[in-house]
Amino acid sequence: MQVELKIPVPRLINFSMPISRKTKAPDMTMKVALLFAAFFASASAFAPVQQNARTQTSLFAEEMSKALPFMKRPPLLDGSMAGDFGFDPLGLSEINGVGIDLYWLAEAEIKHCRLAMMAALGNIWVEAYGPAPGCEMASAKNQMDAFWQLWDVHPQYIAAGLIGIMFVEAFSGIATTSGRESGMRAPGDFGLNPFGYAEDSPRLKKFKEQEIANGRLAMFAAAGQIMQGMTTGEGALENLASVFN
Repeated sequence: MQVELKIPVPRLINFSMPISRKTKAPDMTMKVALLFAAFFASASAFAPVQQNARTQTSLFAEEMSKALPFMKRPPLLDGSMAGDFGFDPLGLSEINGVGIDLYWLAEAEIKHCRLAMMAALGNIWVEAYGPAPGCEMASAKNQMDAFWQLWDVHPQYIAAGLIGIMFVEAFSGIATTSGRESGMRAPGDFGLNPFGYAEDSPRLKKFKEQEIANGRLAMFAAAGQIMQGMTTGEGALENLASVFN
């Protein structure tokens, strides 16, 4: 008699079976999320350093004067005014304690620029075409000699000129004081706009820059004409001609 024994064989796990997408999907999602988190965390870690460096560089560049790159820019000279290049080695823009501020200095510069441009042209005009009617006695080519010739014959002309200057200074002083207090008037602005340039802002800004540049040059020119005339006794055109002779 034969007895047949059946021993149960345990079922082995088939590791070659494909894993379902439901099990695989969460793992891949987690990996992608961790990858993006690590990327953005590293990027944000380096971004502030670059931004701070850029900010410090720009602030350092802004603090230096355009006219004198080896000196710091004065705080009040921020480039908003015409002809402002941060040139103030003596610190005159910060002398508010004596009653003179940057507004007064800008007003004075524009006024002297305009006077110097008329003076430089007037010196050459009188030397080339002669004195004005009624001033025929001022025939000297040298500007200072012509002035004293006029003084000897008609001193009332000089006195009348000084009185006229007093009135002009009084009215301009009132305009400057009221403009500084109200803040509604730019330095040197007297509302003179016969050609309508004030309506064109870019063009007006360009003209202001040109006025300051030519006025500063004219101040050197007028002072040079007078100094050279007192030294050589000749006029500006004569002195210029002697350079090429």
